[in-house]
Amino acid sequence: MTASASVAPLLDVSGIEVRIGGRALLSDVALTVGRGEVVGLVGPNGAGKSTLLRAISGVQPSEGSVAIEGRSASEFDRREFARTVAVVQQLPEAPPSMRVGDLVLLGRHPHLGWFDHESARDHQISRLAMSRAGCLEFAERELGTLSGGERRRAFIARGLAQEPALMLLDEPTANLDAGAQAEVCELLRELAADGVGVLVVLHDLTLAAAYCDRVVLLADGRVLDSGPPAEVITADQVARMYGSGVTVLHHPDHGRPIIVPAARD
Repeated sequence: MTASASVAPLLDVSGIEVRIGGRALLSDVALTVGRGEVVGLVGPNGAGKSTLLRAISGVQPSEGSVAIEGRSASEFDRREFARTVAVVQQLPEAPPSMRVGDLVLLGRHPHLGWFDHESARDHQISRLAMSRAGCLEFAERELGTLSGGERRRAFIARGLAQEPALMLLDEPTANLDAGAQAEVCELLRELAADGVGVLVVLHDLTLAAAYCDRVVLLADGRVLDSGPPAEVITADQVARMYGSGVTVLHHPDHGRPIIVPAARD
């Protein structure tokens, strides 16, 4: 898995600071995401991973700079930003009576004029997004009837329908079983192969090691390390961040780290 070459990063974040009530949630955070690259944000609970995604997307006020395709994010209006960046939040909100198909079709709105209606092509793109995210079979169901995992797939599909250059995803594998987690991560790899840049918060270090080109390790609102998974997710780093209750092994085929509970004596 290699990031596609580009003159400048698709996403370039530097000096991000977030303070709330005098407390620093993020301090001098910097990272990049290239076109065709999957970058994982990892770290213990409370490290600032979700806060960083919100800062990048403009939801969380912050200091520092965020550049997308070489332009400051502050130069984008809301519709242009939504055509370029899709954000899949950890706990997204929508009316429980909304059908999945209608939710996903909302992903096409940034591409429409103010008085335009969705075209046959918009419906086709939405159906393809649902198919790729594994939720086409329940397109007619209301959101309030879905399980947590089904709901998460629906919001991923809405992001795909935006046809973004960059996707920001906060824990997209939460509430999914192991097989479904792998399917979502394979989808992220497919998007990267199409040239999309992906920045994803992952709780599962083994998933991050298996599917990310690079990982960024956050702790206490700061970047402790970044680089290829095998160089960042080491036994020393894992013990430092997560304690002695877990250990790091290596996959017998590809050598990437596997994080497992420490064996009892």
